Amino acid sequence: MSQNKNDNKKKRSITTADIAVIALSTAIIAVCSWISVPTVVPFTLQTFAVFAVAGLFGMKRSTLSVLVYILLGAIGVPVLAGMQGGFDKIIGSTGGYIVGFIFIALIVGFASDRFGRKVIPLTLSMLLGLAVCYIFGTAWFMLVYARTSGPVGLGTVLGWCVLPFIIPDCAKIVCAVILANRVGKHVNF
Repeated sequence: MSQNKNDNKKKRSITTADIAVIALSTAIIAVCSWISVPTVVPFTLQTFAVFAVAGLFGMKRSTLSVLVYILLGAIGVPVLAGMQGGFDKIIGSTGGYIVGFIFIALIVGFASDRFGRKVIPLTLSMLLGLAVCYIFGTAWFMLVYARTSGPVGLGTVLGWCVLPFIIPDCAKIVCAVILANRVGKHVNF
């Protein structure tokens, strides 16, 4: 009975390797959030980083990485897009999309843990995670925007916050799946 308790405790504890992976993953997400691709509507690579980290390192590590990233941003460390930080960015109108990264990490990380780094499960989980992030972020945007600037329609918000990002986000998914699948073969944590 005592051995079983110790085994359960080991499964729940965070190892030094976990801490190193979480720190590195958080740094990767931050650096990718600073990289802005100039298009009609500029986009960053932070979503790509969340997809890749979750695909490579699974649910526990990627979710903790995203949580650390969000907490760093909330306390003012300039880890968010545009090298910004602050609690106002997290609770602002677009903060729901940042918080939505938690759902991406949970969904993609679960798929990675459950099915390995196979292309089809990773792709489907990334699409599902992105959809959940879009839904959560859009609902958040509408609530915050209505409180600060007045009501806004769903079609308008989708036009501002989702539609311009669908193609770039799908391209990020393709790149993240390839990265997780190929690099994952050499990562054994």
